[in-house]
Amino acid sequence: MFKSIIRPLTLPFQLLVHGALKLLLKLLVKPHFTAPDIASNPALPVFYVMDQYSLTETLLLSKLMQKAGLPGIQSLPLGSENFSINLLCLQRAPGLGKAFLGPQTTGDLERFWQVLQAQPTSDVLVIPVSFFWGRAPGREEPLLKLLTAQRWGLMGGLHRLLAILLHGRQLWVETGQPIQVRKLMDQQTLMARGANHAAEKSRRLLQLYFRRVRTRVLGPDLSHRRTLVNSLMASPALREAIRQATAEGKIHKPREQALKYINEIASSVSYPVLLILDRLLSRLWTRLYDGVRVTGLDAIKTRAGHYTLVYLPCHRSHIDYLLLSYVLFRHGLMPPHIAAGINLNMPVIGPLLRRGGAFFMRRSFRDNPLYAAVFNEYFCHLLAQGHPVEYFVEGGRSRTGRTLPPRPGMLSMTLKAAQRGTRKPLLLVPVYLGYEKVLEGNTYLSELRGKSKKKESPLDLLRVLNSLRQYFGRVDVSFGEPLALDNLSTTNQATHQDAVNQLSHMVACSINQAATLNRVNLVALALLASPHRAMEANNLLAQMQTLQQLASMQGVHKLPEDQPQDWLDATERLGFIERMEHPLGDLYRCQEQQGILLTWYRNNSLHLFALPALVAFLFTHQKNLTTETLQQQAGMVYPLLAEELFLPWPVDKLNAQLNQTLEQLQQIGLLELGTSGEWLRPAEHLPGCMRLRLLGSLVQPMLERYYLLLALLERHGSGHLDHKQLVALTQQMAQRLAVLQGLNSPEYSDSRLFEQALQQLMAQGWVQEDEQQQLIFTDQLLEITRRGRQVFDPQLRHSLLSLTLHHSL
Repeated sequence: MFKSIIRPLTLPFQLLVHGALKLLLKLLVKPHFTAPDIASNPALPVFYVMDQYSLTETLLLSKLMQKAGLPGIQSLPLGSENFSINLLCLQRAPGLGKAFLGPQTTGDLERFWQVLQAQPTSDVLVIPVSFFWGRAPGREEPLLKLLTAQRWGLMGGLHRLLAILLHGRQLWVETGQPIQVRKLMDQQTLMARGANHAAEKSRRLLQLYFRRVRTRVLGPDLSHRRTLVNSLMASPALREAIRQATAEGKIHKPREQALKYINEIASSVSYPVLLILDRLLSRLWTRLYDGVRVTGLDAIKTRAGHYTLVYLPCHRSHIDYLLLSYVLFRHGLMPPHIAAGINLNMPVIGPLLRRGGAFFMRRSFRDNPLYAAVFNEYFCHLLAQGHPVEYFVEGGRSRTGRTLPPRPGMLSMTLKAAQRGTRKPLLLVPVYLGYEKVLEGNTYLSELRGKSKKKESPLDLLRVLNSLRQYFGRVDVSFGEPLALDNLSTTNQATHQDAVNQLSHMVACSINQAATLNRVNLVALALLASPHRAMEANNLLAQMQTLQQLASMQGVHKLPEDQPQDWLDATERLGFIERMEHPLGDLYRCQEQQGILLTWYRNNSLHLFALPALVAFLFTHQKNLTTETLQQQAGMVYPLLAEELFLPWPVDKLNAQLNQTLEQLQQIGLLELGTSGEWLRPAEHLPGCMRLRLLGSLVQPMLERYYLLLALLERHGSGHLDHKQLVALTQQMAQRLAVLQGLNSPEYSDSRLFEQALQQLMAQGWVQEDEQQQLIFTDQLLEITRRGRQVFDPQLRHSLLSLTLHHSL
């Protein structure tokens, strides 16, 4: 009775408040919002669900949904019942003077389920909605920050007003996947025990959902630095390390030194710095790049609330740190804590990176047990608390453009952290970063030509800023298939080191499988396959189309969307190639320095074409092959190729993959199937023959290196060379061969690649070390070397044999 009397009297005041609030929201609030997709059920009535009721958010929600062409907040008839508002709230703020009671549950869900129970033919869509003002994670902070940060509890009127004023432009509105209620009722048997039970169970499920969304968007609460230091210093492992250091007496005041190490290592995330970086980087990417293409992130977002995410990107450039954090922040995920090299902890840059989430690590701390204990405890603390983490498994940036063999240290610590226990299971997320032009291109060119690596300094930032006027094309961020540690077979390995080694290979393969192709990749793959880094325009376009077709058949994550001629124009604009007009038809070429740098971009994506290129190479000097012979020849070198390029197919699956590759090459006209069942290369005068040769030349340098290594072993005999001697001799022979063939590719004689190939030969059991550390081998290796000769060009084979024979004499 009282409410019915008082409501008409307060209606003008309510309308005035609503009008003023709508005006304030229109002027001050600019939300990040993506409308939910209800195309599969457009006729069903829609209910929205929020964790807690707020007039501000209700008005905003209605406006945003109406603008997206969806129902706003309104009355909704459901069967014979009528809901005054199509909004369900799990909690409601306490009334004035009842704040000590905390949030109050509402009866919305009970009535909702009662109506559905009474109307068995009715169905609705339920869309969960979350609002995040400012996206600052919780922390022990001064009063103003406490009021204006997005907190985990309910916000009062003053808090909401301050949030609008200070964070209206950083509002993030997260909508969940629309839920068809009748399907949910069948899956969860919600109505089996009546409407009250259904309401309670759905409340628990929705509360869990909202909490996971908060964790994904905001991350867990950040510890105050004093709390963090006290927690780390009290850990048993660190206390034991301090005790041992004190007993050994090698470190002066070990406890004080441990505190210094913590301050040197730990990040200090600052939300204002994240906002500043977001705005600066938005302008930077707009200035530098045509766009940032993001692939595969939706699958990660759906699992983010269930796991602690560990991002494992390849390392191509210093801006990898900023790029990945920017993409995650822009797509509603909390930026991770990033393991950065201590070389980046320099004046100006270091403090900025630290407040953006970077924690710093020394390159090696094997000889410093106290530092190792501090770093390990800090890293385990991050994972145990549920903070997303990022580190580069390759260690340093790749100077060759390939994915480098992973360093075991951080992966080992990740496995140990999982074994110690974390709040949520760990999910490893491989990330591929692809650039059409890296900022450090000139630096990489110098290092590829033999100059030693320079130590970073603040002046390097000025040099980079000076280059911002250049055109840098596009950039790709591709998220691969995540690896849940609790589901991996690595935990069943005999030793911890075995588990780390297996996980390292899985991660590297996963990064490569996430690779995308950009315009420069495709131009480099096609143009550098020619003997003199020059091709006629029509042949170059045809070869790029061949690569595009193969990539599509193999399910590459992302390809350039424009036409091959556009790829050439963009690569020319980027300064990598030159167009030469000629009366008989245009040509494209790259100069010596351009060619060296283009190898970096070719190597980014070489693994995507490794198997088709291997098959094509086998036909380069053999006109026809049976499937069985081809499988035997490919099987000899595949283990080496797979180890160098981190190919995903195990040896026992190779034949099936080869059969599929043969069919793909036949479909695009590079192979023919003869009447007798043999595979034939096209006739010499046909375009397919030249395209087949160009494709095969992609792997030829790698196969030459392997053959050179095997031939040297054969010439010197079993037990006459040790590991270092063989690698050094092979490198010298490769350098000599490169000069004789007119090659200008520094990676051709890279000693690390010979090291890797020799390790794989030993892993296969073809080569072993005796008690004197001399390399010994069996007749099987000699047979492989003999068979390998027939796949090479006779003139090249003669050059290789002459080189090894000359040295043995």
